[in-house]
Amino acid sequence: MNTTLVLASQSIHRKNLMENAGLEFKCQPADIDERTIELAIKDTGATPKELALILASAKALDVSQKIPDAYVIGSDQTLSLNDELFHKPEDMEAARRTLLKLSGQTHTLNSGVSIAKNGETIWQHVSIAELTMRELSPEFIGRHLSEAGESVLTSVGAYQLEKQGVQLFEKIEGDFFTIVGLPMLPLLAQLRELNVIEG
Repeated sequence: MNTTLVLASQSIHRKNLMENAGLEFKCQPADIDERTIELAIKDTGATPKELALILASAKALDVSQKIPDAYVIGSDQTLSLNDELFHKPEDMEAARRTLLKLSGQTHTLNSGVSIAKNGETIWQHVSIAELTMRELSPEFIGRHLSEAGESVLTSVGAYQLEKQGVQLFEKIEGDFFTIVGLPMLPLLAQLRELNVIEG
């Protein structure tokens, strides 16, 4: 098939998921300000789930307007604990504070994915995972962050489940792809439906 498929992201994790699935695609990071969008909708009552979809669609639409006729995939993930929305930690001290807050709690990951073509959203989906951290002592968190290193700063929850981060948890409900940040099974099903990939 000669259809152009574009991933509107510079996330190495999402890129790896798509490559591992055997997809042929280009990467073109979106040029949007996520925090500005988040602030603009802050008082609208949008849920973290809705915010993930809004951000995913904004990314796909931004790149779609620059690459006509391509199928552009945008994705974004939000992490919430009760009413608090978390962001990627700016430094290791912020990562430590995030893990202290999540310790012993069940938090929610919302992974939104959107497909746009010619500047229009043609499909979107959100998958949800519930993750329960075990009780973590400040000492353990310090050792964990020291061993895991600054790679934790690339994750909204300050952990990477596919690496040492798995040691932080006692229970996980949701699939691996949702946790990494790109719901692959519904995405692949839709790409087959659109005849972007062969079924």
